[in-house]
Amino acid sequence: MQGFNSLISHFQTQTELTYCGLTSLTMVLNSLAIDPGRKWKGPWRWFDESMLDYCGPLETVRANGISFEKLASLGHCAGAKVEAFRASNITIDDFRKYVTKCSTTDDCHIIASYHRAALKQTAGGHYSPIGGYHAGKDMVLILDVARFKYPPHWVPLSLIWEGMNYIVESTGKTRGFLLVSRPHKEPNMLK
Repeated sequence: MQGFNSLISHFQTQTELTYCGLTSLTMVLNSLAIDPGRKWKGPWRWFDESMLDYCGPLETVRANGISFEKLASLGHCAGAKVEAFRASNITIDDFRKYVTKCSTTDDCHIIASYHRAALKQTAGGHYSPIGGYHAGKDMVLILDVARFKYPPHWVPLSLIWEGMNYIVESTGKTRGFLLVSRPHKEPNMLK
């Protein structure tokens, strides 16, 4: 669970009820050591939810949350490579392969977009990073950013998959997951 080690050191609690997407992205960006391109506090260059204003004012996110597409775009604007997968466009086996891959390296992380009802939890749509995978039990570790509500917890991969297959009413599309990694850069050549 190499991915867990890098993520857990950046584990945060969302500061607003609608900031689950922003907090999940902040955790992942800091875990991947992506430079925010500006200082956070003092000399430190560190992502904070308040710095994720690349695509528009945070007041909109505070009022309404953030859409799947907007979160993917925001991750890209922040300097990450982001691949967005809707549950309706891939299989559970594909999802399991991505989870396995990102659980064995610190080069990528998964942010799940799921409906809490599938996990028998209160509230509706939610984002949280997946911190690990137990292949023997086919379970994922959800590092829930709503820590005031739920601690990190293991859930069957099939349940999180079910939660990702819920339809978002405003778009008519399924939820899914974001695969976030460092952008590939060619090494500088000495002249």
